[in-house]
Amino acid sequence: MEDNKIKVGITQGDINGVGYEVILKAFSDPVMLELCTPVIYGSPKVAAYHRKSLDLPTNFSIVSSAAEAAYNRLSVVNCTDDEVKVEFSKADPEAGKAALGALERAIEEYKEGLIDVIVTAPINKHTIQSETFAFPGHTEYIEERLGNGAKSLMILMKDDFRVALVTGHIPVSQIASTITKELIEEKLAIFNQSLKQDFAIDAPRIAVLSLNPHAGDEGLLGKEEEEIIIPALKEMSARGILCYGPYPADGFMGSGNFTHFDGVLAMYHDQGLAPFKALAMDEGVNYTAGLPVIRTSPAHGTAYDIAGKGLASEESFRQAIYVAIDVFRNRLRDKAAHANPLRKQYYEKRDDSDKLKLDSVEEDL
Repeated sequence: MEDNKIKVGITQGDINGVGYEVILKAFSDPVMLELCTPVIYGSPKVAAYHRKSLDLPTNFSIVSSAAEAAYNRLSVVNCTDDEVKVEFSKADPEAGKAALGALERAIEEYKEGLIDVIVTAPINKHTIQSETFAFPGHTEYIEERLGNGAKSLMILMKDDFRVALVTGHIPVSQIASTITKELIEEKLAIFNQSLKQDFAIDAPRIAVLSLNPHAGDEGLLGKEEEEIIIPALKEMSARGILCYGPYPADGFMGSGNFTHFDGVLAMYHDQGLAPFKALAMDEGVNYTAGLPVIRTSPAHGTAYDIAGKGLASEESFRQAIYVAIDVFRNRLRDKAAHANPLRKQYYEKRDDSDKLKLDSVEEDL
């Protein structure tokens, strides 16, 4: 069975943040080592510094590549200059360089088939910028390097609560002009496919939020709903995707109506992430859907305000490991099921009972 353990590549992220703290705390539990073979791409010296500063018991082995990673051990591949200094809470270009070096090495070893999935610790999006990294964040960089032309979709999730975004890391002033019928259709298609393939949901139901207050109030507060969002939903519904809305965003989460759906598609970053993090911050996971590679990360950032103080919760990082493992297994099952179509009982029969139930939710809103 050991030969079948999933190899999880973990990038160190910003060495002046809480990345190593949450990694080392998560793997201080020996049960985690029974689930996977974890490989940190970073620095044994930096890992040891964090371990000593925070008085953590986690042991690790130093290896030159994931190919040498031992079972039931946390391994560290050195890909950082030994002279780099840890200065908790400081935004330092040297720390950004170390974060990028770790990410690049993880991507190279993934391409070589040495790791199965990638889990990224938080980066500082400013200090990591360089000639080779001119992206708003991890998601866009990984899409470029490992997407093979596929488009990504950011999903924030906790258990069955999943929020995806039509637009990601862009200025608020550009949101309305960026949202098109084609973009919404593209994101809905990726979301629907991910819910089926990655989360093993046969007929996923997706709620779509409006862009404007009160869903535009029939054009009084904006015409994007009538001219862009509703036509996109009608088109995708005609293609067999169970999508509903657009729902006014202000009360959708607080009312609990999100629990009726397998996923929620928000129009922009803060519209989806602000309520998600209010409800699920400590255990939330950022999952990059739509790509051949499986990549997750904790839902929090570098947390400079508490770095080096031993206060960071490792729960979100632990959940990121769990999600990566679950999605990897679900994809294997999905691939096996489609390898021999005769063994797969396709879900084709649909009545209108689900739609009637969800239409009643829409009326409640």
